[in-house]
Amino acid sequence: MSVKISAADVKKLRDVTGAGMMDCKKALTEAEGDYDKAIEILRKKGQKLSDKRADRQANEGVVVAVVSEDHKRGVIVKLSCETDFVAKNDDFVKLTKEFANAALTNFPADRDGLLALDFGGISIGEKVIEQVGVIGEKIELASYEKLESELVAPYIHMGNKAAVLVGLNKGDDAFYQAGRDVAMQVAAMHPVAVDKDGVDQSIIDKEIEIGKEIARNEGKADNLIERIAMGKLNKFFKEKTLLNQQFVKDSSLTVSSFLSGQDKELTVTDFKHVTLG
Repeated sequence: MSVKISAADVKKLRDVTGAGMMDCKKALTEAEGDYDKAIEILRKKGQKLSDKRADRQANEGVVVAVVSEDHKRGVIVKLSCETDFVAKNDDFVKLTKEFANAALTNFPADRDGLLALDFGGISIGEKVIEQVGVIGEKIELASYEKLESELVAPYIHMGNKAAVLVGLNKGDDAFYQAGRDVAMQVAAMHPVAVDKDGVDQSIIDKEIEIGKEIARNEGKADNLIERIAMGKLNKFFKEKTLLNQQFVKDSSLTVSSFLSGQDKELTVTDFKHVTLG
């Protein structure tokens, strides 16, 4: 004897999962009206679709940064998809923000910890899989970054295409806007480290070798090659380390001098920068 599936049952399942009306009706019919089993069927559909689309590129999506009310903690979450059409969908943006808020509340150690968090009775990882079935695209929780400092300021680039967190060493709320200005600097200028001490040695070695190769190709004397390479390395530090960069809002200042103008001891402790792609 077949179980009668009401329109109200179908709507209830759709409201919870976001799946299409026909998909919800089929799942409820297959589950013989068992609501939880129908959700499981839809999730399994998502898992199958996820596996099928594993080789697809998910270069679009939404990047969100949120910070705690006391500005001591912040997180960035990137939820990737295949098309800009999906990325601009209000429900997709809302889901990314919900994941980010869950991350901020629980502050897991890493991405795996975030995927394991409870999200309305299932894990965030399972919710992502479910959305593959709902949306019909490859969906990935592609990035998770967190930052703790005396003051953490966020910046989200237009259209949720990139997000930044900047940590400052002083917690006075008067410095919050300065932190946001520096976060905007990170989004615009893509520094590789806070200062030269934070640059990975492999990057330094590579820059020195590039500088030497350029000098050789320009026919410089052997006794000058090392000096020229070190000069190019110092230029790299000025252009690619945050505190030494020209400040985008006032090119007469470096980021370091901008901050010391707010307070002579104010500086950046760390930053996180996540972009699409």
